[in-house]
Amino acid sequence: MTLKLNVNGQSCELSVAANTSLLDVLRNDLALNGPKYGCGLGECGACSVLVDGKAARACVLPVTAVAGHEVITLEGMARGDRLDPVQQTFIDAQAAQCGYCLNGMIISVRALLNHHPSPTQEQIRAALEHNLCRCGTHLEILEAARQAVLADAAARRETVDE
Repeated sequence: MTLKLNVNGQSCELSVAANTSLLDVLRNDLALNGPKYGCGLGECGACSVLVDGKAARACVLPVTAVAGHEVITLEGMARGDRLDPVQQTFIDAQAAQCGYCLNGMIISVRALLNHHPSPTQEQIRAALEHNLCRCGTHLEILEAARQAVLADAAARRETVDE
């Protein structure tokens, strides 16, 4: 079947089997490697993407489900040469060891901020609780998420001022 997708602000048309996962299309057909293949069951969060601003697990989402929706991957979060504030704070906080989980962590924080610009510590923890990190950088990840709240608020103010 032929599908039209909107991925990272770009329209694309692909011929794929209806039961193909969004993750397979992103990685294999569109060469977007931000979303990782982790568990393949939608439980670890490594494959997370934004679908209409909400976090979704691409490994269990059929590509047909996102036709007509906006899909944003880690690669599509930046605006030109400027990283999304969430991406930048994760870098600044050095919130990674192996980095495999970071795609899901960053996507989850961005989704949270899209809908709750001033989340509480409990809301941040809840947004991240289904993203698995095996390296043990949980404290750094939580600190990056806290910093992302402040950086995102500052970025929103800059946008309003422009």
